[in-house]
Amino acid sequence: MVLELHVWGPAFSLPSIEAQCLAAIAYFSLAVPKDAWVLIASSDPSVSPTNELPAVKNGTTWVSRFRNIVDYLRQYSNGAWDLDRDLSGFDRADNIAFSSFVESRGQPLLDLSLYVSSENYYNRTSPAYGAILQWPNQWIIPPKLRSAAKSRTEHLGLSSLDLQAAEDQRKREHSAAVAAGQIPKNLVQRPRDTVSSLLGKTPQQNQFKLEALTAELFEPLEEILGQKSYLVSDGGATSVDCLALGYLALILVPDLPYSFLRSAMQTKAPRLSTYTERMRQRCYGTVDVEVAHAFDETRKSTTAATPLPWQPPQRANIATVCSTLLNTVADATPILKDIRSSERLRQAAQSPDSGLSGIESRALSEYATGQKKDMLVSIATVAGGVAALIGYMVHVGFIQISFGGEEGQWEEEGQGGEEEGGSEFALPELPTSVSATDFLGI
Repeated sequence: MVLELHVWGPAFSLPSIEAQCLAAIAYFSLAVPKDAWVLIASSDPSVSPTNELPAVKNGTTWVSRFRNIVDYLRQYSNGAWDLDRDLSGFDRADNIAFSSFVESRGQPLLDLSLYVSSENYYNRTSPAYGAILQWPNQWIIPPKLRSAAKSRTEHLGLSSLDLQAAEDQRKREHSAAVAAGQIPKNLVQRPRDTVSSLLGKTPQQNQFKLEALTAELFEPLEEILGQKSYLVSDGGATSVDCLALGYLALILVPDLPYSFLRSAMQTKAPRLSTYTERMRQRCYGTVDVEVAHAFDETRKSTTAATPLPWQPPQRANIATVCSTLLNTVADATPILKDIRSSERLRQAAQSPDSGLSGIESRALSEYATGQKKDMLVSIATVAGGVAALIGYMVHVGFIQISFGGEEGQWEEEGQGGEEEGGSEFALPELPTSVSATDFLGI
């Protein structure tokens, strides 16, 4: 059976816009025979039960996340598709440690470069998503991804890269100053800042932080690579090489307006840059990947220069579009959002791909279930309180409801003659002077 690898679509001349997807594509191209898999740029996490990409589909079986995919391919092929099969015990330990290092250091830098930076996001990242996403996802998914990236990097203290947020904060401070009478209302606002001007004003707070973050990734990897052909050994590429390629390719290849990452990599790690370009051509081909390759229904794009076995994704139908819109509305509704979050947490905890132990899975599942129950109890309590208030108002006569008519329909009561068969909450006439005791009917 042919395996289906579902990923985020091409961008920046690369076969995917996401690092883990690039890593999975590299692993498949090196380990799996070309006639045993197809590459589908679905660009929709909802195709996977875990709501994650990359994801491999084999019949009714779905496996997501790079490390889980590597383990599944090893088991499915009885070790034949395992790039790490020849590693010694020490090399396997290094392989795992280096993989964790690349993920923990590489993802925050990509978040800052592609999403937090307003210049890069609005000029490159958002249009790239617009080219691979179908309606209405092209308006829904990019802001959600950017919001998640900003949350992941908030602790780094580099939020000033988000020029829109910085401008909004400046406007709030300006309005507060105007309200306090500190500056004239007709003061001309200064022009919008750029990343360069922001970093120039606070180099010790921003530029130095970026220099430190890039050094934490590039310098150790440059030292680990040394004079070897690959990160672990000269024997051949392993899973950590595929994972590193996913992150380093998104750092080195994209032509961004604010290319601080690429400049830092080329300056601090020249051997690593050469290694990345060599691995890129080996895994993805010598020709730049275009969006049209992923959606070419004739599959003419699969050549020696572009060896990836693209298969066009299915077009969204009415049911899919309606489901996306409903889910978006539900996620934007406060109460439904919390309930759905708890349910997703429970499903993720019970998933066999969660990577949690049995005890951890049960504990997290029980926590999510309890959180959902607490939310439902709170809703029931509020509903009961509202019903009790309405009942009390009817009891004291503040609201009068009368039933009449031959057919048992509601009958309005009022001063001007009402029609039969209708219903209305009638407010009684209140005296001009009434005490609190008389008003409450005590």
